[in-house]
Amino acid sequence: MLLSNLETIPNRRIVKHLGLVQGSTVRAKHVGRDFMAGPKNLVGGELKGYTELLNESRDQALDRMMEQARQAGANAVLNVRFSASSVAAGAAEIFSYGTAVVLE
Repeated sequence: MLLSNLETIPNRRIVKHLGLVQGSTVRAKHVGRDFMAGPKNLVGGELKGYTELLNESRDQALDRMMEQARQAGANAVLNVRFSASSVAAGAAEIFSYGTAVVLE
């Protein structure tokens, strides 16, 4: 499955437009990650536990979006975007979306 944030792929023709596809996941903070983040908030630096959580969340949202595209018969998803929003205290949704197409 080809993924791109471009609206078209150079030297490839879109032969079928299948519409919007999306994938999302909602994740909550882990108490262990919060505990380890406390000292970092005082001295600064990367919160590696949260970085891992966000990377896993983006990957899962992308996987779900690609599965929806595969089921629709696509071989590519163009104009891929991400969005994040808070859904509850300590929980956030990561949302990916794009346009499913068939490229020649």
